[in-house]
Order: sequence, then structure tokens, then C-alpha cells
Amino acid sequence: MTNVQAEVKVVDLYINGEYVKSSNRETFEVKNPATQEIIARVSEATREDVDKACRAARRAFEEGPWRTMPLAERCAKIRRMAEIIIERKEEIARLEALDVGKPYPVAVEREIPRGAHNLKFFADFMEKQGGEVYPMEDEYLNYTRYEPVGVAALITPWNAPFMLTTWKLGPCLASGNTAVIKPAEMTPLSVSLLGEIAKEAGIPDGVVNIVHGFGETAGAALTTHMDVDLISFTGETTTGKTIMKSGADSLKRVSFELGGKAANIIFEDANLDKAIPVSIQAAFLNSGQVCLAGSRILVQRSIFAEFVDRFKKAASELKVGDPQDVATNMGPLVSEEHYNKVTSYLDIAKNENSVLVYGGKRPELPGYLQLGYYLEPTIYIQENPKARIAQEEIFGPIVTLIPFDTEEEALEIANDTEYGLNGVVWTDNLQRAHRISHNVRAGTIWVNCWFVRDLRAPFGGFKKSGIGREGGHHSMEFFTEAKNICVALK
Repeated sequence: MTNVQAEVKVVDLYINGEYVKSSNRETFEVKNPATQEIIARVSEATREDVDKACRAARRAFEEGPWRTMPLAERCAKIRRMAEIIIERKEEIARLEALDVGKPYPVAVEREIPRGAHNLKFFADFMEKQGGEVYPMEDEYLNYTRYEPVGVAALITPWNAPFMLTTWKLGPCLASGNTAVIKPAEMTPLSVSLLGEIAKEAGIPDGVVNIVHGFGETAGAALTTHMDVDLISFTGETTTGKTIMKSGADSLKRVSFELGGKAANIIFEDANLDKAIPVSIQAAFLNSGQVCLAGSRILVQRSIFAEFVDRFKKAASELKVGDPQDVATNMGPLVSEEHYNKVTSYLDIAKNENSVLVYGGKRPELPGYLQLGYYLEPTIYIQENPKARIAQEEIFGPIVTLIPFDTEEEALEIANDTEYGLNGVVWTDNLQRAHRISHNVRAGTIWVNCWFVRDLRAPFGGFKKSGIGREGGHHSMEFFTEAKNICVALK
């Protein structure tokens, strides 16, 4: 067991190429969710600080070299950011594990390299883009250009802060925009490094800015600022509604990836040797704090008993503990507030007559970990798909097993939710796989797999799971303005 904390870190705002204190010198504390120790004191941005960041981003867009820089040069600097991230991946991953509470191997092997890939991918992708040409007989020629929009507010969540920030920053910068990033207040450590990484990569001052603070203060100042042209947000559905209202007066362009309550459908012909370990990952990765979590597992009744036994056994083998320990499979929940919210569903499940299969309590852990926000992987059986634990996004290591009899019933249950971010289908029947995938109302359907991402493919949700799509040319469409130029040839 390793306690990596050496000192309380100081995290400042990054505005116009410099790390600076907040204008009123106020700070807030960030705690290690595994121990409740204070790990950072973070400068809390005031409205004045957000204004400075937005004005710096506007000047860099209108007057600086970034927007008009040759595309190859701009993309080379973004690729250099990706290289620096890989050079520093262990350092960044330690910080990610420290303030999020996720296992270090997940951060260092998956998420930080993916963060670097996000930047490199969009730099490469942008260089390959062209425009369209529409001739009108021999008299006129129409051609298109895709130009940057302006200043983007990038508001990112606490569950995968570094990866999801670079997912937005890559296409934003590659398109020639400037950015003001607001990370989640609970997990600012890794994202704060993007300022110095951008500086080292030669990104001009003002192109990347980072403000820290809370949604009702720094977030509200950012989403209502007149210099902000577009908002890319990942987080809770209720917060998305607030942001949409805030940006409405100035007609800000928005892209939202919001909540989810994915159905993971297991048919009787599924290969359980593959379906069970992947379903364990889908349920409990990052302690279930994943918008794409397969938290509703629909299992055909003929194999339900076998699935429950094998799933329970696999869950019991997960090691819950210190996120910095390479043997850990599950760390703590991110904060006391979130822990209280997640554990409130234990009483809700009991009141709904859910059958507890496994877990449901704080695990016994040694030493300083006793103070952490830990919950065992928890499994319920619930025959009623309208129960709250089967409908509401818990965002923790609580999974609901729901039996079904027919394909039609599985579809009805899968679609009976206000969310539609993703879904999973397990079957060896190719026709059924396509039928179900076509009829589940969600933005991404994985068949016999989970969490596989091609960055060219569209990503986003149906219903209350989001607005718009990101990935490949979908991201470029959001971060650019399409311009048509019509030339008279005679």
C-alpha cells in the first residue's frame, strides 16, 4: 500500500500563458477520496478572472497568429502536446489517480495515452480535410471553406478529467479556435498541467486558458460571457439544462454529452466466458463512475441463474483498495457528497424490494484507507424495470440485474428510460444483433464488446443523454463554420 502524497499542491489559474492567483486570492481545497487528506489548494476564479481568461482567448483568436497559422504548423504544435503528455504520462496518471480515486493502472495504461491520442488524432484528421466544390454549369463555381468559430468554453467532468478535456481540446485547437477550460472543481490536478504542456509545445499565449471553480460561480460566468461563442460540456443532464439556458441569450452553439443508464442485454446464446468479464468491467470500471456504464443488465431468464452466480463470483474477486496500488481494481468514489448520493440508493433498493446478491456496504480496508469513500461492488436483482435503481443514473458501483423472456420484452425494457447514450448486446445470432442494435434508442451500441472507440465515429446520445455528436468530422462541424464562396466565371 502506497501513500504518494508528499505535500499539498498549489493549483493556480492559467490565463494568457501564465499561472496566476485568483483576483481575490480565494482558494478551495481538494481532498484525496481514498483518505480524506487535503491534496491541493486551488485558486478559485472570480467573475473578473473568467473575464480575463475569455478576453485573452478572444484577443488570441482575433489578433494572434493561431487562427491564421499554416495548418501544418498548427497541427505540429498540437502533436507536440501529445508527445509531451506521453513523456509525462506517469506523472499525470499519478495525479489522476490521486484526485479522482481511480486505479493508477487504468490511468497510466489507458486514459493518459488516450488523452495524447485525442490530440494527435484531431491534428492528423484536420490535415486530411478538404472542402466541397459545386459548379453551376459554366457560369458559377461554389466552393466551401471550414473556418474556426472563435472562443470555446470546454467544461469537463470529474470522472475522466484529462482524457475528456483533450477529447474536446483536440478538435477545438486543430480547427483554429481558442479555449477556456473549466475542469470539475473536485478533480483539477491533471488538467491544470495542460497550460504548461501547451506552453512547452509552442502554443501561443491566450490560446489555452484554464479557470478553476464551481458551476454556480466560475461556470456561470463562463457560459454567459459574451466572448464565448460555443460550449462543449460533458456532465449531468440537469447541469446541461442550466448551461443551455445560460447560453441562450447570446445564441451560443452547444454540444452536450450528458447522463446515461445503459442496458447491457445478455441473450441465452451469448458467450458468457466473454460477456461476464466485460460486463464486470462495464459495471465497475472507475467504481461505476462512467457515463457509459452498463448498470442495467438484462438477462434472458433461461440463463439468469447461471449468469447471477458467475457474475457474483467475478465481482467478489475484484480488489477494492488504494488507487495507487497496481493490484487495485476499484478505488473510492470521488467525494463525500457523491458517496452519500450513491449510498442513498442502498436504502432505495431495499424499499423497492430489490434482492441484494453481493456487496452493499463499505469494505474493510487497512490503515488510512478506512476514511476513504469506498463501497463494495454491489449487485441487485430487480424484477421491476421501472424501479428507481433501474431508471436513475446512480453513477457508482451499483448494478441491477433484470430478467426478461423475449426479444420484444428486452427491447421494451432497454428503451424504457429517459436516457439514450449507449447500450450493449450479447448474442451469437447475427440477425438478432442487428435487429436489437437498430431498435435500441441510443447513440452507441456495442455488440459482444464494450467501450471500444474509433475516434472517427460519432459519439453522443439520444433523448436526455445529449445534444449533438462529437468524433471525426462531427467534432469538426461543431468547432468550425462552413462558408460557401460563389465565383462568377463569366
